[in-house]
Amino acid sequence: MTFKPLTPRLRQIPPRKSAVLSVLDVGASKIVCLIARLTPMERSDSLRGRTHRCKVLGVGHQRSRGVKAGAIVDLDAAEGAIRLAIDAAERMAGVEVESVIVNMSGGRLSSQLYAAKIGVHGKAVGDYEVHRVLEAASAASAHAGRAVLHAVPSGFWLDAQRGVHDPKGMLGDELGAELNVASCDAAAARNLMLAIERCHLRVAAMVATPYAAGLSTLVDDESELGAALVDFGGGSTTIGVFAGDRIAHVDAVAVGGNHVTMDVARGLSVSLADAERLKTLYGACIASPSDDRETISVHRTGDDMDHPSQLPKSELVRIVRPRVEEILELVRDRLKAAGHASHAGRRLVLTGGASQLTGLPELARQIISHQARVGRPLGVEGLPESAKSPAFAAAVGLLVYPQVAGLEHFEPGRAAPQPSAVDDGYVARVGRWLKQSF
Repeated sequence: MTFKPLTPRLRQIPPRKSAVLSVLDVGASKIVCLIARLTPMERSDSLRGRTHRCKVLGVGHQRSRGVKAGAIVDLDAAEGAIRLAIDAAERMAGVEVESVIVNMSGGRLSSQLYAAKIGVHGKAVGDYEVHRVLEAASAASAHAGRAVLHAVPSGFWLDAQRGVHDPKGMLGDELGAELNVASCDAAAARNLMLAIERCHLRVAAMVATPYAAGLSTLVDDESELGAALVDFGGGSTTIGVFAGDRIAHVDAVAVGGNHVTMDVARGLSVSLADAERLKTLYGACIASPSDDRETISVHRTGDDMDHPSQLPKSELVRIVRPRVEEILELVRDRLKAAGHASHAGRRLVLTGGASQLTGLPELARQIISHQARVGRPLGVEGLPESAKSPAFAAAVGLLVYPQVAGLEHFEPGRAAPQPSAVDDGYVARVGRWLKQSF
């Protein structure tokens, strides 16, 4: 049994090829379009897996409309906001966008591990056998109503030998594989693709938001040794676990920064715009001794605009903290239920616009992990200062994704690998090298 994935698949960019890429970060609070040039570079020890240097040529930033909890709820409004963001990036870069790599935050993100095994009868394992066992695992992952975003092999085993990284060329009787499949609701994926296609653009690939954010913020051995990334968005909070230099788990909770804003608006009887301003300027998760002495000006609904009310900052903190605690506790419980609490304990990286809330890292250290830090996009040239913040981690990660897309198992195009009785000859090996490099 095979299935055709709903979301398009992106082939890894050859290590010696340059390219101009366009990416689109569609969130509940903002829509960002980045256009960048990728040029080959030597591999870096600090930013593992990257084969290209990214230089941003154009940036388009627009307030999000028609998007709730990472999913499209108003097609016309979302299309209009996407058009404005892309137009601004095109004008800045002087490049016409034809296709984009887009992220997915909504649609009940989740991942599951699937295993399969095949007989190899003592022969050497080749591309054909690896393809067969991964096809068997991916066939088991096909579910109605779900769209596969990523299918990443997490390990192989040969007979009794587990933890095999690359089984090609090895001998054995039985080959097994585990495939980590990240998926979302098919309807959410279709509607996001439709909003983009109505702008006369093609979707080149769809990437889970926490995966993209991790690609731009994790450094050194964090993704190898194990780390959990939490992206605090406006409408949802997404979770990604990395281990062995690969994505190992994704999840999401439908609570984010906008819920904190709504709590402030209700608690202080102010407009949503004023609540967002108060949260951004004065909001905090951790109380300080000076909070009772510091006052903030609040324009309550129905009050005289010339005579704002004066409130102690501690009242704002008392409203913000419970909601942030709820989000962190939900994340902790989801990681524990999925069996990945140990990865979060080793290293926790916080990204997304809402992660900039004062005191959030300290609160995360109390609730989830003692080793928590805020992650910012790294290794990209040409970003304006305003975009070098955790809020742009997912957008920058979409530029990194084409460099690691080869880790995933792709549905074959026209012809799957065929079994061969003899090893590849010189001409075949040269042909494969030319295909991969150019």
